[in-house]
Amino acid sequence: MQPKPPLSFWQIWNMCFGFLGIQFGFALQNANVSRIFQTLGASIDEIPILWVAAPLTGLIIQPIIGYMSDRTWNRLGRRRPYFLVGAILASLALFVMPNSPALWVAAGMLWIMDASINVSMEPFRAFVGDMLPENQRTGGFAMQTFFIGIGAVVASALPYMMTNWFDVANTAAPGQVPDSVKLSFYWGGAIFLLAVAWTVFRTREYSPQQLAEFDAARPAGHVAQAIVLRPASKYLGGGLIWAAIGISGWLWVMGAGLDKQLFVLAGGFAVFGALQVLAGWLQKNGHTENGLYHIMHDLFHMPKVMRQLAVVQFFSWFALFAMWIYGTSAVTSHHYVTTDVTSAAYNDGADWVGVLFAAYNGFAALAAIAIPFVAGRLGCRVCHLINMTIGGIGLISFYFIRDPSLLLIPMIGVGVAWASILSLPYALLSSNLPSHKMGVYMGIFNFFIVIPQLVAASVLGLVLREFFDLQSIYGLVIGGVLMILAGISTMFVDPAAEPK
Repeated sequence: MQPKPPLSFWQIWNMCFGFLGIQFGFALQNANVSRIFQTLGASIDEIPILWVAAPLTGLIIQPIIGYMSDRTWNRLGRRRPYFLVGAILASLALFVMPNSPALWVAAGMLWIMDASINVSMEPFRAFVGDMLPENQRTGGFAMQTFFIGIGAVVASALPYMMTNWFDVANTAAPGQVPDSVKLSFYWGGAIFLLAVAWTVFRTREYSPQQLAEFDAARPAGHVAQAIVLRPASKYLGGGLIWAAIGISGWLWVMGAGLDKQLFVLAGGFAVFGALQVLAGWLQKNGHTENGLYHIMHDLFHMPKVMRQLAVVQFFSWFALFAMWIYGTSAVTSHHYVTTDVTSAAYNDGADWVGVLFAAYNGFAALAAIAIPFVAGRLGCRVCHLINMTIGGIGLISFYFIRDPSLLLIPMIGVGVAWASILSLPYALLSSNLPSHKMGVYMGIFNFFIVIPQLVAASVLGLVLREFFDLQSIYGLVIGGVLMILAGISTMFVDPAAEPK
């Protein structure tokens, strides 16, 4: 039995290149969707609930695509069919999004666009686990991060470049998205498809038989073992409790007239309970050979390291979501002192946010080069602690810096943290997963990216309204504190998870 052979630099380059396009989609979404929502009439406290479509889509799509890609093998391979289909759909969505005629249409397009991007993105994480031996995976995820950074630099700055380099208007009539944003989305759609197509047609994949042979050669402690089925009674009993809490919460929010964003949390409890009840019923009746049951089973039997990393991910992605949804409104109100979305000052500030988002992604691309070397010396856990602390301090400093041009400085720290979030938790996780379940576990791991975003969408607007007079800048401060907590949480991950 031969271990998995190492790949050359250019082989890793080709297999990760598609992330350049994927990040074009995500960066345009993250930097401009709040702007589009506000242009179409959304208020500050409505923005989080409108954003809920994006993480909720990932919560549903990623484990399904992971489960399906684990069981796919055709002429294009195992993961690459999903890369290509997702890229085609996402590119079409990017063309349509900035032309949304009403707020509800934009919210629906965000849902479709994010679903399509997730179809492409989820298998890319499993792809690194499939193709690389353990000692190359930190470098593989860092290479993905490098392309994420490069793609996001250009995509985030596209509206600014359209206005300042090509003299495209960055203002428009009330209710209309500026041409600079529209053209940016058109370019993004084309680049998304071309970059993913490069990976699809320039790489090859190991067959399921080859992956099984490589798995057999791995140390036993680094492969998740088969586990006795969870009793159907636990699924049924636990599900009924979760459902009861969710329904009670929904009725309480409705009866007390509480913030509507809280419906998301209550609904999440109820749906999770219903899925457990359904899994229990399927097991009790012997219907266990289906995707739903397998995903629920793997969720309740995930490796210990994955459970520990879930805490790290919760704090990390809550912080990122706060930055993404409040970045534009925080800078335009706190640094440009305006909330008028039709004013030149607001649109100048919104364009500068695009530059800032480009900057942190550029710094992330540079950090991605250094992270494998630092992690090799200090370990992934200590490296992640340092990186997240630097990023948290950067976000908090937005409150104290008043000159917009100086905001580039804290973006260095945010970029370092972003590079770390996109690489080190996956390096710790992938070494503890079996190849035949790499896709589904990477999809389940996405739960711990999505759930904090849903919580943020549910409570951040309420917190800012009740405690901070709807001052968006405090959303960034909250994000900074949670980013530091994410770093601290990394030190509670089992040291044995470090890649060998």
